[in-house]
Amino acid sequence: MDKRFKEFKDIRRAVLKARTIAISGHINPDGDSIGSLLALGIGLGGLGKNVYMLCQDEIPPNYKFLPGADRIVKTTNKRVDLAIAVDCGIIDLLDKNIAVFKKAKSILEIDHHEFRRSFGDMQLIDYKASSVGEIIFLLLKRMNIKITQEIAENLLTSIIVETNLFKLPNVRPFIFKMCAELLKTGVNFSELVNEVYGPKTKEAMMLSAVCLLKAKFLKKGRIIWSAITKKDLRAFGARDYEADAIANEMSSMKGVEIAVLFREKSKKVLRVSLRSKGDINIGKLAQEYKGGGHFDIAGFYISNGGDSVSRALSSVEALID
Repeated sequence: MDKRFKEFKDIRRAVLKARTIAISGHINPDGDSIGSLLALGIGLGGLGKNVYMLCQDEIPPNYKFLPGADRIVKTTNKRVDLAIAVDCGIIDLLDKNIAVFKKAKSILEIDHHEFRRSFGDMQLIDYKASSVGEIIFLLLKRMNIKITQEIAENLLTSIIVETNLFKLPNVRPFIFKMCAELLKTGVNFSELVNEVYGPKTKEAMMLSAVCLLKAKFLKKGRIIWSAITKKDLRAFGARDYEADAIANEMSSMKGVEIAVLFREKSKKVLRVSLRSKGDINIGKLAQEYKGGGHFDIAGFYISNGGDSVSRALSSVEALID
C-alpha cells in the first residue's frame, strides 16, 4: 500500500487546502460506493470542510439507515475546490455529476478497480484492496482523522458488501485486522449485517423469480443469461435497485461459470452485469465494451436494440474454451 500512497503528500495538501469538497460515488450505488462516500464525507467534514456528498440515484432502503445518509444530495451547482470520485473506474459512472467534476479546481480518484480509465489530477488506487472502504480507512488514518463509530459503520458496510460477507477471493488477513479496529468503536456488527442483508421485499423476490424463469443457458450450462425489462419492474412494482443481487444469484447456480444479466435502463440503453468463477476474466471483456470492474465482477452498457444482445453474448461465449 505504501507505493500506492506515493502521491499522499499531494493529496493531503489538496484536501487541507480545499474549503469546499464534493464527493460522489457511481450511479446505481451499492454498499461499497455508499459506505465509502459517507465515511470519507463524515471524516473530511470533521476537518471543518464544507462537504457535498452526491448521489444522483435513489439510495437503496438497506443503506438509508447509515450515519450521514440523510445528508446525501443528488448534485450541487457550487464550483468546488476539490471533487473526489469513490469507486468509479470511469468518469461515465458519475453521469449527471460529471458537470460538478469538470467545474472543480482539482479531481481525486479513489478506487480499486483493475479495469479502469483515469480522469482525475490525482489518484489513490489499490487494485488489491477488497473495497474502496479499505482505502478510505487507510487514508483517514494517514491524515490522523479519528475514526468514529459513524465512520466505522460506513466502512464496515463497504467491506461486508464488497467481500459478500467475507466469502470472496479478495479477503486478506489485513481486512480482519481492520474490522477488529472498526468494531472497537462500538459498532453492533450483528445489527449492521441484519440491516444491510435484511429480508427481501416481495417485489424483489418476484423479480428474481421471473428473471430465473426466463433464464437461458449457453455452452452446456456453463453460461447463464437473462434479462429484466421495464415491463418486469412495473409488473411487480419493483425498483431498479432491487435487481442488483440477481446476477449474484444466477452465478451461484451449480455448473455455471459466467452469469450475464441484461437490464433495460431506457428505450435506448441496456446495462450488462457480469459475474464469473475461476480464472475467467470478465473485467477485460467489460473494458473492451468501454465498461469496467474487476476480474470476476464487471459490467458495461450496450444499445437496446438490433443485434447488440447477441453480439455481447457471443463475446461472453468466446471466454469459454
